[in-house]
Amino acid sequence: MPAGESRHPSQPVATADPEEEASWLWAEIKAEARRDAESEPALASYLYSTILSHSSLERSIAFHLGNKLCSSTLLSTLLYDLFLNTFSGDPDLRSAAVADLRAARSRDPACVSFSHCLLNYKGFLACQAHRVAHKLWTQSRRPLALALQSRISDVFAVDIHPGAKLGKGILFDHATGVVVGETAVIGNNVSILHHVTLGGTGKAGGDRHPKIGDGVLIGAGATILGNVKIGEGAKIGAGSVVLMEVPPRATAVGNPARLVEGKEASKLEECPGMSMDHTSFMSNWSYTI
Repeated sequence: MPAGESRHPSQPVATADPEEEASWLWAEIKAEARRDAESEPALASYLYSTILSHSSLERSIAFHLGNKLCSSTLLSTLLYDLFLNTFSGDPDLRSAAVADLRAARSRDPACVSFSHCLLNYKGFLACQAHRVAHKLWTQSRRPLALALQSRISDVFAVDIHPGAKLGKGILFDHATGVVVGETAVIGNNVSILHHVTLGGTGKAGGDRHPKIGDGVLIGAGATILGNVKIGEGAKIGAGSVVLMEVPPRATAVGNPARLVEGKEASKLEECPGMSMDHTSFMSNWSYTI
């Protein structure tokens, strides 16, 4: 993209080059931080240390997560090196972080800037920390992966097992109380609200957790249990308890969850995970008994 040209966060990416996209986003974040530091001098030192003093997005994330997740026995310098080395060595992690930032900015009307998400959205931060924990898990560095999971749970109130697989463009909106089991899989462009559980049905081992397709929207307080598939573009209503497969583009609500009858059950045109429309299935709703 030409220098100086701006783009709305929901506008499609104009380049297939992920490094160019990451550079554009990092420039936007630094510009936002400079404006915030000028308008609110009390934040100037904080913004300098977390964003403006760093040369790249991955360095900023590594520094911020290191300080957020450190403890008296798990030093911030150790965590900084761990996060930076992992992000720097894996282009997929960097592109996922970019996609997650864009997801929050475009889908959450309360997200006023990319820098606000980077610094303050614990769902975003927990997701990036989990990506590193999952990388450690796949490298058979499981004690460290589990220790990191424990710190993420303590600090962010988000408990994602390091074995769980996450796609790109993930939004954990509010994020408090989210629980994701070891063999769960979450696709691309999925949006999950607070107090959602992707869990098992008992103590049996093996592949026992939900598989969430691309573009799915899961409402607040929903519970999905067992090795069940939630089809691409499906919508799970708030507070629902899902124990069986949900077809693509379907809407499931209730406890136990049932598919909404009518055209919305199989012909949702929008991508719920990106539109964030929780109530389209209520178009024919009536309060008349």
